[in-house]
This record gives sequence, structure tokens and C-alpha cells, in this order.
Amino acid sequence: MYPKWGWGTNDAVQVLSMLRRFSSVTCLNGHVHQLFTKTEGNITFHSAAPTCYPFPKPGHGPASTPQVLPAGRLKDALGIRTVNYRQGSHALAVKDEKLA
Repeated sequence: MYPKWGWGTNDAVQVLSMLRRFSSVTCLNGHVHQLFTKTEGNITFHSAAPTCYPFPKPGHGPASTPQVLPAGRLKDALGIRTVNYRQGSHALAVKDEKLA
């Protein structure tokens, strides 16, 4: 996701190159304290929604540190993401819910 902040693994390039032979790959990421969906070629990444303090978007700020949000806005930044697959369907069902 963003190696400068430690959001990656040493073998990420190798693993991604192995996955490129498939027509469609979905990677589910957690523990990054932000909600995102990103597609690179045939690989789509979905993160889990944060259930505690959010981090800034990668590259926005010097490090992955908790964001200070305006009073009353924390509940808007927290939630749960559910990703479901139904056999025979090509699309995933992605559902986002706020915690509050």
C-alpha cells in the first residue's frame, strides 16, 4: 500500500507478480486505519474501515499517525466494511456501515 509508512511487506513485489497470471484477484487489507479501494491491473485491493482513530491518506503527512478530527466528526470516520462474493457473479458486494 505505502511502504514508506511500513504499509507493505518485503515480498509484496514477488507476490503481486505471482498473482498477475490470474484474470481477477481481490486482496483484503486490514489494520490500516482508513477505508480505500484501489485497482492495479487485474488486482483490486479493499481495506477494512477503521474501528478506531483514522490515519491520513498515504503520503499526506510525515507518517501514519492518528488524525485529529473536528469535534463530533470521529463517528463519521469509523465503520465496518463487509465484502461478499456470490458464486456465479463477477462483482463483489461491498457494503460500508458507520459505527455510530
